Order: sequence, then structure tokens, then C-alpha cells
Amino acid sequence: MHPYLITAKPGRVRRALTALRVRTVRTLAFTVMTVLGAAVLTVRCARPVINYLAIRAIFLELWAAQRLGRPPVSGFVGAGITDEFVNEFHRARRTATTNA
Repeated sequence: MHPYLITAKPGRVRRALTALRVRTVRTLAFTVMTVLGAAVLTVRCARPVINYLAIRAIFLELWAAQRLGRPPVSGFVGAGITDEFVNEFHRARRTATTNA
């Protein structure tokens, strides 16, 4: 049972403002969900293209390194980034707190 059934009902203006507020919040939530969904879809669709371009860039760098007689740089940079990521990940696991 709603409390206003025992006492006085809210006025028309208050009920209209409440309905407007609810509709506005729902519209805003729907808009945010739509924008986030479009962003996720764009990233997911672009991922194969990015992977293809990365592979082509690696092959181009290997070709250039072979022609110049120097080692490819991306292997060293990628290994360093991977090592740093692993260190950071394990640091986060060691310092994580549990809610017991």
C-alpha cells in the first residue's frame, strides 16, 4: 500500500514532474547504453584491421632490417613492454587486498 493512499495524494504538478524525471533518467540511460554499444562495436569491428596492419608492419620492418643488416627493433621493444606488463600484473596480485 502506498503511503499517499492514507493521506493526501501528491498534486498533478508533482506527479508530472516525477514522471518527467523518470522519463529523463531512462532516456539518458538508454542514450549512454547506445553510445557505449556503438563504441564497443566499432572497436570490435576495427580489431581485425588493426591486427592485419600490425602484421604487415612487422613484415615490413623485418624486410627493412634484412636489407639494412640491422636487428629489428620491435622485438626488443615488445619484449620490454611484455616484461613490464608481467611485473605490474604480479605486483598488483601481491598487493591486492581481500575482503574477508
